[in-house]
Amino acid sequence: MENLLIDIKSVNTESDGGLSFFESNKDIPFDIKRIYYIYDVPTEVKRGFHAHKKLRQLLWCPYGHIDILINDGKNIKTYTLDSPKKGLVILKGYWREMIWKKENSVLCVAASDYYNEDDYIRNYEEFLKYAEEGFWNEK
Repeated sequence: MENLLIDIKSVNTESDGGLSFFESNKDIPFDIKRIYYIYDVPTEVKRGFHAHKKLRQLLWCPYGHIDILINDGKNIKTYTLDSPKKGLVILKGYWREMIWKKENSVLCVAASDYYNEDDYIRNYEEFLKYAEEGFWNEK
């Protein structure tokens, strides 16, 4: 799987906390056109259940613990986001599911494009067909 768990750059001092940051096309392989966040999700609830045809994303959890299941149509890998210093780059074509493991967890997303419903694959059988064809390898 080509998705990548990254360390988000952080600056910490003993007296006044920490600051974490990432930059487009330096720390993540795309321009950021949209940022959103998901919160107030009860523990053990699953969200996501979709893939994107073109969109790339960076997911990070500034507070809490969220497991991200990434599926390429053959293999499923679980990534844990439980630190504001960790991020997960998800490339196009991968099915994702997110499971909230801690109360009040927040999931933030930096996306490579504006919202476009046509970019979503929400049907799992359709996703498996695309995955079999290897569509995420297309330029």
